[in-house]
Amino acid sequence: MSEKFSKKWDVPQDDQAFTTRVKDAVKPPGPLKPRLDLAVRRIDLQIQKLDQANERFGQRDKSIFGRIVDAYTKHDTSRANVFANELAEIRKMEKMIMHARLALEQIVLRLRTVSELGDVVSTLGPAIGVLSAVKSGMSNVFPEAERELGQIGNLLSGLIVEAGQTSGMTLNFETSNEDAQRYLLKLQQ
Repeated sequence: MSEKFSKKWDVPQDDQAFTTRVKDAVKPPGPLKPRLDLAVRRIDLQIQKLDQANERFGQRDKSIFGRIVDAYTKHDTSRANVFANELAEIRKMEKMIMHARLALEQIVLRLRTVSELGDVVSTLGPAIGVLSAVKSGMSNVFPEAERELGQIGNLLSGLIVEAGQTSGMTLNFETSNEDAQRYLLKLQQ
């Protein structure tokens, strides 16, 4: 029953994308400022979800560390090693979540500091690259975050296209890719 409910609840992305394209072709989507604010709010929501996940992993970290200490005091090294391996995996996840959170915060900071239309194009290019990298990194951990980040990326891509058309500017993808690569290297460490 829950699958049936979730299918009815979620709008299929293919239908949504087609109707959005038709709607955008007939009527322009409107001013950039409210859509930038929407993107910032949605990214802030993802940051909050990452904070909640990080808190859960932190609690699990403490619990497993206590089990490791307990196993060592009982001289049960094989059990302690199993718990230590699990603790290492949890700490890797915590680190990945923290890096993803920091990357999303940097994107929010960039979006909030946009002051002119020309800044929109030069600021959002690297942000979209970082957002897609965070999305691919989070796909195994939080599938729902991957979907939401994909929608945010589509929103920002639309803003870039519209801003580029209205300002007559073109986006320099080489600069964007250098910025995105720098962030990606930080994420992978």
